[in-house]
Amino acid sequence: MKYRILRFLSFPSVPPRSSGYAEYFSRLPVLETPSLILRPMVMKDAEDIYVYSSDPEVARYVLWEPHRSVRDTRMYIRYIRSLYHNGLPSSWAVVLRETGRVIGSVGFMWVSEENSSAEVGYSLSRQYWNRGYATEALSAVLRSAFSVLPLNRIEAQRDLRNPASGRVMEKCGMHQEGTLRSRIYNKGEFIDVVLCAILRSDWENAVLPG
Repeated sequence: MKYRILRFLSFPSVPPRSSGYAEYFSRLPVLETPSLILRPMVMKDAEDIYVYSSDPEVARYVLWEPHRSVRDTRMYIRYIRSLYHNGLPSSWAVVLRETGRVIGSVGFMWVSEENSSAEVGYSLSRQYWNRGYATEALSAVLRSAFSVLPLNRIEAQRDLRNPASGRVMEKCGMHQEGTLRSRIYNKGEFIDVVLCAILRSDWENAVLPG
């Protein structure tokens, strides 16, 4: 299975120069919320991750195809762990406290040190949609990033046809900045994308959920 890394802006795909960034990404901190634990992915998560990654509805509005087998999922985890090893932006496993099972992922698509900015993204098992878990997970990542890293701006992009994702971003203090028409070509069609972002000044003046 081939994994695409799409950087919507022309930021260089290079390891962070700052030791602070590299250390953060190579040793992602464990983040806790009332319902969730965010931690680095491990190979034993493959079965849990496959459950939601093989769901066409979960993959509908994201840039990856549904996993066809647990082998695809293991390849994905190996890729994520290689990002940890190289100190590159990557994702956390989202673990439901109640069951100890992985129900999604959340993390960074890219980071631009020169512009003090980054992009975040997330996916969640359909079984757990509309329960506030995506909001908890994204809020935890924003809180950690602004607390530890010298970022001024964190953005996220969503398919225009996915307003539920937009509500998650809004609840986390992100502001909608505009619609980018036919911004990407995904799953056989051009997609309109909504760009949202939160600035450090927004975060300092807001109380994030979770």
